[in-house]
Amino acid sequence: MSVYTYKTKGTCAKAIMVELDGRTIKHVAFEGGCNGNLSGISKLVEGMDIDFVISRFAGNTCGPRPTSCPDQLAHALKEAYEAEAKA
Repeated sequence: MSVYTYKTKGTCAKAIMVELDGRTIKHVAFEGGCNGNLSGISKLVEGMDIDFVISRFAGNTCGPRPTSCPDQLAHALKEAYEAEAKA
């Protein structure tokens, strides 16, 4: 297990750090963004299956933006899992 850092696109948060245990989310931390909301999201998703979280968060938008921090977390989880599978 290692920490994967995803550089976000189009959100206030600048990066998302993800640690997985197979398909289970061990830890999530956001750099920047709305601290209260993002720390709450991090606590909620820890221990959950990535497919469940991706299915719930992918495609969510923030105001006029075509993405959101939860949507970017879905992207981060996909990339982190793919990177771990290649290692």
